[in-house]
Amino acid sequence: MALPNYDVLLRSVARLLRAGAADNLLKLLQRQHPVDVAYIFRHLADRDRRTAFDLLAGRDRRLAMEGLSELDPETGASLLTYRAPEEVARLLGELPADDAAPLIKHLPEGFSDQVRELIRQKKEVGSLLEHADRTAGRIMNPNIFALPETATAGEAVAALQRSAGLEMVFYLYIIDDERHLVGVTSLRRLLLVPPDTPLRQFMATEVIRAHADMDQEDAARLVASYNLLAIPVVDDQNKLVGTITVDDVIDVIKDETTEDIQKLGGLEALDEPYTQTPFWTLVKKRGRWLVVLFLGEMLTATAMGYFEEEIARAVVLALFVPLVISSGGNSGSQAASLMIRAFAVGEVTVPDWWRVMRRELLAGAALGALLGTIGLLRVTLWQQFFGTYGTHWVLVGLTVTLSLIGVVLWGTVAGSMLPFVMKRIGADPATSSAPFVATLVDVTGLVIYFSVAALVMRGTLL
Repeated sequence: MALPNYDVLLRSVARLLRAGAADNLLKLLQRQHPVDVAYIFRHLADRDRRTAFDLLAGRDRRLAMEGLSELDPETGASLLTYRAPEEVARLLGELPADDAAPLIKHLPEGFSDQVRELIRQKKEVGSLLEHADRTAGRIMNPNIFALPETATAGEAVAALQRSAGLEMVFYLYIIDDERHLVGVTSLRRLLLVPPDTPLRQFMATEVIRAHADMDQEDAARLVASYNLLAIPVVDDQNKLVGTITVDDVIDVIKDETTEDIQKLGGLEALDEPYTQTPFWTLVKKRGRWLVVLFLGEMLTATAMGYFEEEIARAVVLALFVPLVISSGGNSGSQAASLMIRAFAVGEVTVPDWWRVMRRELLAGAALGALLGTIGLLRVTLWQQFFGTYGTHWVLVGLTVTLSLIGVVLWGTVAGSMLPFVMKRIGADPATSSAPFVATLVDVTGLVIYFSVAALVMRGTLL
């Protein structure tokens, strides 16, 4: 199936909306895949989005809700809140429980309670809402293809043929009389064995599973690490309660990656897409971190003031302040980005901190020596051609070289260890974002630079 030309599609929808051609617009929308319907909803103005959704929901409720479920939950819920609770409950009934639950959560509080009460008979929706947000239990699908271990392969195939209501079936999960998960088999294996073979004879008993209270990112990592299409979810008693499929994993990875990238940029994660985030909400989320970083950078002025006398006696030192502190900030940002990514994909865990520390100490020393050599070469060339640094240029060059080694080494270690600290205290490692690391290293870099200068140049310029 080829991707549609979205520009042409959006222009057609806009033209039909302006003309009030409801029947033609409905026919156009019904020819689209739910993902493309969601794209149309996403890029329409609020009023037009509501008009298009109302039209489609009145004539093709399933397609309207499938398209709505592809939107972020906030936008999707906004298209439901102006309807009667009974109508919203009927519309949500068109969706699998794991798609309906996020929409219910983002409805206004009192309205959400009414809708939840109306669909309480759909036990699977209520069970998802009982789990904490951003956990495996919240994103799982409670409709599962599972059979007792006493069933045969033939009975399993017959049950699969009757399972039209299941959203996706990749594996058959085998349970005991109390619904404990005891095994799993692929559908391919199920079709290859004789029909009268009991499931217990060919099932795999070592099952990769997620717990309902596991962080959704950790559950997604399990699916990706073991190259699975789905993973079962169990409760504290190892009872099978749901399954997470690869489409859920893609959504989790997209959401988590978006959040991490935003935090890496030095702002709070947005709860909605950028274009749909209210202006003052955007300012607030960006402003908080900017204020924190600005207050941190004010310490740089304090540090400069502390070394005011040294700067006055050797003004040449001030020329290299931007060079030295920016090198430390850059090295710290590099190290922090590497560690945040390593945590995200499971390459490192908190107990690996010492192995990472040793590696980054060596890397920081090597990188510092490289930049220090370039800095010394720069001082030497400028002195030879322009006589810029006076009779004590050798000491100036040595100060710059040693300072770069120290600052880059410190920046690398600080940048690599901060994500471990954040993880250890239960915070998101991405919170130790590049701007935060750069601010920290800027302040400490000044102290390192002028301390080295005081030692190297004592008795000459200082």
